[in-house]
Formats: sequence, C-alpha cells, structure tokens
Amino acid sequence: MKKELLNMIIVTNRMKVKKGMGAAMAPRFTAPGPLDTTKGIVKVEVLLTRNLPDHDELSVNTYWETDADFAAWKESDAFKTAHKRPEGKTGEAPKESPVISSEIIVYDIATAKEVGK
Repeated sequence: MKKELLNMIIVTNRMKVKKGMGAAMAPRFTAPGPLDTTKGIVKVEVLLTRNLPDHDELSVNTYWETDADFAAWKESDAFKTAHKRPEGKTGEAPKESPVISSEIIVYDIATAKEVGK
C-alpha cells in the first residue's frame, strides 16, 4: 500500500435504524452532493449489517486525507445542510426519523495491504 494512504483516517458513522430502513437509506450517502468536491475526501462506502432481528445497522465509512480535512467538513455549511432534518409541509407534524442511534468512530490506519490478482 502506498505510504500516504497510511496517513489517512477513516470516520465511521455507525447508525441503528428502524428495521427495513437500512437498504432504503444507504444510497443517500453515496448520492452526488457537496461531499464529492470537499477537500480531502477520498472514498465513501456504506455497509449494511446482516441478520439483525430488531433493527438495521448502517456503517457509513468516509476516508479522509487528514484530520484537518474532516474537521473542516464538519464545520462547513454543506455539512450542516446535509444533516438538517427535512421540514414537513406547513401544518404537518415533522416526519419521525428512522435513526434510532448514531455513533461516530475515528480510525487511524495502522497497517494495510493491497492484494493484486
């Protein structure tokens, strides 16, 4: 693996969501949007945990060149807009979120190996 890749960080947003909502929500995280042109973003992947009886679980992994790039994204207006709850129509109650809980985990890549075939 290229040495510069070992300096990257991976940020995982591990979310428990209502049963049956994981597959429907997953494409939202990889749809075109402002993250695509954000400085330092390398890759986004969404993992859906198999066979959980009571809820679905998504792990949204974002790969960043530096901690500073991720910090700048978190402080940006684009981040705030992307994470804003959609407003319901006037006079309607806001829609209930399918998200049960969310946990942010930041990883340093300690070692890695690419396997070519």
